[in-house]
Amino acid sequence: MIISSLVKWPKGKKFEDVFVEILTKYGYKGSYLSKECLKQPCFIQSFAPSSLFHMHNQTDLPKIFLIYDVDYRTQDTNQTFNHIKEYNVVGIGPWKEIIVPVKDGHLQMPTDLVTRAHAHDLQVHPYTFRNEDRYLHFNFSQDPYVEFDYWINTIGVDGLFTDFPGSLHRYQEWTPSPSDKLVADKLSNEMVM
Repeated sequence: MIISSLVKWPKGKKFEDVFVEILTKYGYKGSYLSKECLKQPCFIQSFAPSSLFHMHNQTDLPKIFLIYDVDYRTQDTNQTFNHIKEYNVVGIGPWKEIIVPVKDGHLQMPTDLVTRAHAHDLQVHPYTFRNEDRYLHFNFSQDPYVEFDYWINTIGVDGLFTDFPGSLHRYQEWTPSPSDKLVADKLSNEMVM
């Protein structure tokens, strides 16, 4: 994790200024779900609300506010999760175990965090999904695809942060989209009739 206040740049620039310049240089731009953003998807994520707020005036790329705990005070403004909308974000990126607690390697009953975030028109992109056995809970039988499916289709999150984007991409390629499933269900029903 980079603490942006500790990074020094020439001519008084902040870390966020240089970061946005690099994104712009490589063609990352556009608000959430715009044609530009869909062409080269990018979400900016940070635990520091001041970073997100600073970048809000420089880029319209979608921003995700990372949270370790809903009661935890933010890194730089000492505020809680309740002030999230002030940071001009499209969603939150909570640690996945505050959505679904874990005890002795097994999932417990999910919290209502996803429902509460969706009620405030915030997406939920939990972190961090990894393929190594030690990070996969027993409920998933050491299979990251089973974990992806659980979080997307059972818990209802809108995105995932992963250290293994190739695995998530393959899961997406191998999993039918909701519209594909509707077509398949309709064909199955017609065949039964």
